[in-house]
Amino acid sequence: MARCRVWCSPVTLPLSWRGELTTSGVRYSSSMPAVRQSYPESTSVVRPFNEIPGLWKNGVANLYNFWKLDGFRNLHRIMANNFNTFGPIYREKIGYYESVNIINPEDAAILFKAEGYYPKRLKVEPWTSYRDYRNHKYGVLLKDGEDWRSNRVILNKEVISPKVLGNFVPLLDEVGQDFVARVHKKIERSGQNKWTTDLSHELFKYALESVSSVLYGERLGLMLDYIDPDAQHFIDCITVMFKTTSPMLYIPPGLLRRVGAKVWRDHVEAWDGIFSQADRCIQNIYRRLRQETGTSNKYPGVLASLLMLDKLSIEDIKASVTELMAGGVDTTSITLLWTLYELARHPNLQEELRAEVAAARAETQGDIQEMLRRVPLVKGALKETLRLHPVAVSLQRYITEDIIIQNYHIPSGTLVQLGLYAMGRDPKVFLRPEQYQPSRWLRTESHYFRSLGFGFGPRQCLGRRIAETEMQLFLIHMLENFRVEKQRQVEVQSTFELILLPEKPIVLTVKPLQSSR
Repeated sequence: MARCRVWCSPVTLPLSWRGELTTSGVRYSSSMPAVRQSYPESTSVVRPFNEIPGLWKNGVANLYNFWKLDGFRNLHRIMANNFNTFGPIYREKIGYYESVNIINPEDAAILFKAEGYYPKRLKVEPWTSYRDYRNHKYGVLLKDGEDWRSNRVILNKEVISPKVLGNFVPLLDEVGQDFVARVHKKIERSGQNKWTTDLSHELFKYALESVSSVLYGERLGLMLDYIDPDAQHFIDCITVMFKTTSPMLYIPPGLLRRVGAKVWRDHVEAWDGIFSQADRCIQNIYRRLRQETGTSNKYPGVLASLLMLDKLSIEDIKASVTELMAGGVDTTSITLLWTLYELARHPNLQEELRAEVAAARAETQGDIQEMLRRVPLVKGALKETLRLHPVAVSLQRYITEDIIIQNYHIPSGTLVQLGLYAMGRDPKVFLRPEQYQPSRWLRTESHYFRSLGFGFGPRQCLGRRIAETEMQLFLIHMLENFRVEKQRQVEVQSTFELILLPEKPIVLTVKPLQSSR
């Protein structure tokens, strides 16, 4: 699910940008370049770790400046400007958090080759602290070492293997059709033959309904006007969990717990609600299994499949599925929102995508799984969205061997981060990066380590297949039924809240195709 607060890499903490302080924070230009300035050409001499440029000598002062410059919301811009200032590699330390940051795809290849047999990335301390506090097991997102690998191998076969894609398609297609029906009702009720709204809440419900259907094998009823109180509570818990995560990335959760801080109490209460939902689903699955007298052809969901497989403990299953559930909502819904925003800004491209979908529908006689194989431009649009509007600011790995990047020696054990947002807007990596061009992904030119929205290697996003299928089906159904328009030519920028979000509401107008011309 594209882009996951959980499924994708969550955070990075750059600093050296000096913005202009205003009463509301930092003023920055919407056209602020991510172009690197000139820097000394590298030589064949390998330079030591302590010569890597950046701000890493005073972590406390850097943390203060970061806070003062409203770095929590401008993290991605700060990182892009750090590359502009220091070049393709820089080192930083903010508080106790220290890393080396890189931007070039070729350097990313070096990084991921040094991730080792048990790839390790930055942990989300608020989440591990909650699990330690409640004595819950970690899921594969938070696990490390052999425990991670043994669990991941089993989960891969049930969640990310291409062979399981056929199980997900009918469930996700059903939710997509229900979403279309819901939009038609909204348009009808408007009395104007169109619906103008901020779609973020509707897309959130669509994503939650989709991932629940696949993981738990049951619908939450979020495509209806009336939402069950338990489902609404679950939505509220996910929202609060993410909102309370961000501040605890910079202040040790253990300290907040000891002082009884409200942010910690709210975080715990939110996760309690999320885990309770998993417990209810497990009970429902066991109840269904006891009641079934014959063999059902319907896919029961990932959770039931893992329980019947009986290769992981119930607690391990619950931990990993809960992480997938929590992480597969905002990430996909925000990616879809950005995609609709870009298509509304590019009506000719929208028509081109619509023609591709119509041709695929005709060629396959409506076989939706076959259609998914025949819409390369739709897939390119999602890749292009994740390039310009990645869910995560960076991808991280703790390297397991000494490496050399940009002629600097980086010792084993260092946290190295690839700047996804910065790389996606770098003209040295992407030709005309400011332009939304899905067709760039159809060309024969090299895409070597350039499409990393779902991560890379054995530690890539576990929910990738679910997310890709969910988003592709969504676009197919929307393009077949509606035209999306943007009312005003107002550019929307990103803000950082654990993942990258629109800094203000994106208001779009949805019109039925037959009457939108």
